[in-house]
Amino acid sequence: MENSQSTTVNSKDKQHVWHHITQHAKFDNSDPVVMVEGQGLTITDSKGREFLDASSGGVWTVNVGYGRKSMGQAIYDAVIKVPFFAGNTGTVPGANYAAELIDLIPHMSRVYYSNSGSEANEKAYKMVRQRAHAYNGGKKHKIVFRDRDYHGTTIGALSSTGHPQRRENYGPFAPGFVEMPHCCCYRCPFGKKYPDCNIECATALEDIVKREDPDTVGAVVLEPITAGGGVIPPVKEYFPIISEICKKYDLLLHIDEVVCGMGRTGLWFGHSHYDVKPDIISMAKGVASGYAAISVTITTDDVFKIFKTDETDTTGFFRDISTFGGCTGGPAAALENLRIIKEENLLENAVKMGEYLLDKLNVLKEKHAIVGDARGKGLFAGLELVSDKATKLPLPEAKVQQVIKNCFEQGVIIGSTNRSLEGFNNTLTLSPALICTKSDIDTIIATMDVALSKIEV
Repeated sequence: MENSQSTTVNSKDKQHVWHHITQHAKFDNSDPVVMVEGQGLTITDSKGREFLDASSGGVWTVNVGYGRKSMGQAIYDAVIKVPFFAGNTGTVPGANYAAELIDLIPHMSRVYYSNSGSEANEKAYKMVRQRAHAYNGGKKHKIVFRDRDYHGTTIGALSSTGHPQRRENYGPFAPGFVEMPHCCCYRCPFGKKYPDCNIECATALEDIVKREDPDTVGAVVLEPITAGGGVIPPVKEYFPIISEICKKYDLLLHIDEVVCGMGRTGLWFGHSHYDVKPDIISMAKGVASGYAAISVTITTDDVFKIFKTDETDTTGFFRDISTFGGCTGGPAAALENLRIIKEENLLENAVKMGEYLLDKLNVLKEKHAIVGDARGKGLFAGLELVSDKATKLPLPEAKVQQVIKNCFEQGVIIGSTNRSLEGFNNTLTLSPALICTKSDIDTIIATMDVALSKIEV
């Protein structure tokens, strides 16, 4: 039951907080949702309503679930000793987490700390640009990105983001970013059908590099599995082709693991499902499961050495700054997050429960006329909704949001592509915490089943 305390916090939030990606006009006649407590997969709002969170905090973040006291203790233990020191100096949690992380990806070498996925990607772009100046006077500076991929909310990150609606009204954008086609087989941009194709979605990279001039292209940035653009896993041949093109034209391969990293797909990293070794990896979200703000940009030793010049060189080293990359709470939480995932065998659970989830989503696909495609990997899944299965006409975004709203009213929080892709904001997204059980999935599926049944086409 709503009490005076919840009324007060709702009022303060409504009057003073500016929420992200939110049209505040809707709060003229309603209250914002204010979350106050969580345990496991359950989150409770200020009005006492309990929800099963199938979105890991709304944006694929709380991988180990809510209410982890050991996470809070790890942060406390770190910050009570040294809360912060600038990133040109080391800290114990920073050194320890970097070593643990590199153990998981031994072909990598260095970890650069910052505090958000957008910032982690910006660091990578600056590395690419500075490398170009070191190699050929800045000419090899262009970065290829993929349609439907999302890389962040800063102007630089938006310049490399294939979500037109996210970019709208925020230009002009940074020059030197070039788009390549997406890799969604359900909506092949080349009109082909896998496996009776030449994986044109991957080979297109070479065409683009040639068109732009190989001497001007320095890198390609890709999500291992497209997240906010519709949960799109590539076919197995995709990344080996991309990797070969990168080697042929001396391109750095930057994999954006902000969503997929730290077990979301059933392996530590999304790219580990494919035969590929990135030069740069960016991660955030699940690194500390949202218990602290932290992101990392990880590089190979070859990339690192580009910036390790003569000691008298005043411009050749990486001159970036990230103030809050010097916080100790982030890497301390990340270390504890890593321990939990290992000791509780959450990767194995993500694989097992992910298979169960996808099987259940395919049942919904067969049952409901408005479900066109079910796809995903691990505890990372999407259900694409259509008005007509034969033509694949996307279900209007308003109707997709009705499904979201109905699930919410039933006590389950799911996500969707929204305000991103004009005409294609029609994919429901699921990313329950890695601790989820069959019972949790059954509840999610039953709720979605009811919600889908209420939609009229």
